[in-house]
Amino acid sequence: MQTFSIVFACVAIAVLIVTAISEHFLIKLFRSHKVGQKILDIGPNWHKAKEGTPFMGGLGFILSALLVMTVFFIVKAVQGISSDYIPLALTLAFAVGNGAIGFVDDYCKLLKKENEGLTSKQKLLLQVVVAAAYVCVMSYTGNLSTDVHVPFTDLYLELGWFYYPLAILVLAGIVNGANLTDGIDGLAGSVTFVIGGFFAVVAFATMDEQLSILSAILLGGCLGFLIFNFHPAKIFMGDTGSLFLGAMVIGTAFQMGEEIIGIVLCAVFIIEMLSSFLQIFCFKVFHQMRLFRMAPLHHHFEKCGWNEYTIVSVFSLFEVLLCVLAYFAL
Repeated sequence: MQTFSIVFACVAIAVLIVTAISEHFLIKLFRSHKVGQKILDIGPNWHKAKEGTPFMGGLGFILSALLVMTVFFIVKAVQGISSDYIPLALTLAFAVGNGAIGFVDDYCKLLKKENEGLTSKQKLLLQVVVAAAYVCVMSYTGNLSTDVHVPFTDLYLELGWFYYPLAILVLAGIVNGANLTDGIDGLAGSVTFVIGGFFAVVAFATMDEQLSILSAILLGGCLGFLIFNFHPAKIFMGDTGSLFLGAMVIGTAFQMGEEIIGIVLCAVFIIEMLSSFLQIFCFKVFHQMRLFRMAPLHHHFEKCGWNEYTIVSVFSLFEVLLCVLAYFAL
């Protein structure tokens, strides 16, 4: 138990410190090169004040996670037990793969000097490819089962081959939802930090070392980033960061063998995604009709007069309630 706690604390603190240092230098680097976020005219008009804020801050916590985990895997290789950590490595690779997609999108925005990078179809195709690769390799290495645990019971549903397209759909969909949640200062990072706390509690309750490492990465990375991202944000995570975090969260749930619990934990991401989908659907079908003042949902609350602190607090509190529900559903 003592060694378990020490490893968790070391990873979390190391990722936190390296992330904070990385973000500090990224802000200086991007400002010196005048690399800043372009704000669309269709967004809330008060967001225009944020134009020019450095973005791609997700690079900070991705690189810190990779650096710390490289040291971790080297230590395990020296101990001759690195093969035991294949699921951990694959889940991290899945997250980094999605972060790479986000980086390409952010870089395209930088080259075009506008807030439009890859098309939604291009991003979705790449996300599906990465999700399919993750599912296939996890299954091939024996770290993914087609048995799905039914929450609040000891029952499992055997989905057979039908599991694979469903899994890919869930993985890619939730990663997209996390991307849409990153719309105001501190929101995506705060929600993900709460989920990281849930994984840490479960890891200590079950003594699952690999789960504890993933939770430490989420907690350390999010906290290190939020130091600079709370309103008023000094840097945005960009698609680089939001796609990485979304993939880390849902990938960790899949590694646990708790796919449905993962969907519960990611309800905020899903609601944000559905609000955008329904807004577009209603507008196209019923023309001028809109369900929300603006989508995704956090912008609707902004239009209703909520400030960013209130939205982040309410969404984070809602995520805490989801985590409590998920814990009792295990």
